[in-house]
Amino acid sequence: MNTTNKFDPNCRKCQRLDDFLVQVKRNHPGYHARPVAPFGDDHPDLLVVGLAPGLHGANATGRPFTGDYAGILLYKMLHRFGFSNRPDAKAPDDGLVLKNCRITNAVKCLPPQNKPTGAEINTCNAFLAAELEHLAQGSIILALGSIAHQAILKASGLKLNAAAFGHNRLHVLPTGHYLLDSYHTSRYNIQTRRLTEAMFEAVFHNIVTLLEKKRRLMVQ
Repeated sequence: MNTTNKFDPNCRKCQRLDDFLVQVKRNHPGYHARPVAPFGDDHPDLLVVGLAPGLHGANATGRPFTGDYAGILLYKMLHRFGFSNRPDAKAPDDGLVLKNCRITNAVKCLPPQNKPTGAEINTCNAFLAAELEHLAQGSIILALGSIAHQAILKASGLKLNAAAFGHNRLHVLPTGHYLLDSYHTSRYNIQTRRLTEAMFEAVFHNIVTLLEKKRRLMVQ
């Protein structure tokens, strides 16, 4: 296992992001305003990968998709399908526990205007690659959005044209993992109905079907 590129809570490799977080911390002293660590089961069958922390969400609370609009539908669905003990995420001390699931981001730091540069995505990709090494064969990686999709391909040692992004599209990776795509659960996508609850629920039906097949194979 690669231990060199494990998540570093004190990482300051991206100057633009570091400068921005210093500014955010100055404006919001109570905010986490540092790299946001992955959250959940250490050895999950489902890894959810978002883009980056939100300003008043994960960047404030220090936990992925917590306190952020984008987390509302995500945690609701995780609870509905048995991956969480509660349907919402308010704060790190709210008692939320993920089951057989882990949540992370392609970029661990809040970027200005929620838009990381290509160089910042590439720099942070080593952390994502180390996370993927923890996943067992047959595990599912849920990419929320095309940037997360591309980051997963890169972290898996694949070219970006190895698999095209598409909502609820499933890809079998050479690493032995499944990559499943979804539109991001962002406020914009929800309000414009690019992503509806029914569409996201269909993604999770796909996930549990795959995991049921994996369990049946293991007991044979």
